[in-house]
Amino acid sequence: MNTFFNILFLSLIAGLATGLGGLIATIRRPDKRFFGFLMGFASGVMITLSFVDLIGETIRHKGILIAVLGFFIGSVLMFLLDIILPHIHFAHKKEKGIINIGMYNIGLLIAIGIFIHNIPEGIVIGAGYVHLPAFGIMIAIAIGLHNIPEGIATVLPIFCSGITRKKAVKIAFLTGLAEPIGAIIAALFLVRFTSLVPMALAMAGGVMVYITLDELIPCAYTHGDKHFASVGIIVGAVFMMLLSGLLGV
Repeated sequence: MNTFFNILFLSLIAGLATGLGGLIATIRRPDKRFFGFLMGFASGVMITLSFVDLIGETIRHKGILIAVLGFFIGSVLMFLLDIILPHIHFAHKKEKGIINIGMYNIGLLIAIGIFIHNIPEGIVIGAGYVHLPAFGIMIAIAIGLHNIPEGIATVLPIFCSGITRKKAVKIAFLTGLAEPIGAIIAALFLVRFTSLVPMALAMAGGVMVYITLDELIPCAYTHGDKHFASVGIIVGAVFMMLLSGLLGV
C-alpha cells in the first residue's frame, strides 16, 4: 500500500507543477529569453533522463536489444497517438485584443494535448518507482521541472484571450491530474509483472524523447531566444546528471 501511496503522491506533485507554471504565466509573462531557457532546460532534463537513466537502466538489466526495442515501441506509440488524436502543440498566434476566441481555443487544444501526454509521463513515474524508489523520485523531480514551462505554454494563449487568471490557472492544474492516472495504471500492472519493468523504462524513454523532439525543442527555438534555449538544454542536462549522481541511481 505504501508503494501505491508514494507513487500517487510523487505523480501528483509532478502533475501540479503544470499548474505552477500556469500561475507564473499569469503573474508575469516571461520574455523570449527566459521562455527559451525554460523550454530548453526542460528539454535537456528529459533527453538526459531518457538516455542516461531510463535507457541506461534497461541496458544494464536486459541488454541493448531490449533497450532498443522498448525505445522504438515507445516512440512509435507516441507518434501514432499524435496522428490518432491530433492537437495543436505549443505554438500559438501572437494576437491582441481583450477577448480573443481564437487564442482561447488554441490554448484549450494545447491543454488537451498536454493532458494526453501527461498520462504516459505518469506511467514513467510509476514504472521508475516500482523499479527503484530513488529512481521514481528522480523521475518525478525531472518531470515536475519539465511541467513548469509546459504550464506556461498552456496558459499564455488562454490568459491572453481575456479569460480570468483563476480560470486559466485552473485549466493548467487540471491538465496535471492526468499524471497520477498514468502512474497508478503503471503501478497496478508492473507490481504484478516486475520482469517487464526494464522494457517499460525503455518505452518511457522513447515516449519522452519523442515529446521533447516533437514539442519542447521546436517551441523553445520558435517562441524563445534560440541561444538561451541552447544554454537551457545544456544546463538541464548537467542538472539531470548531477541529480542522478546525488540520488545514486
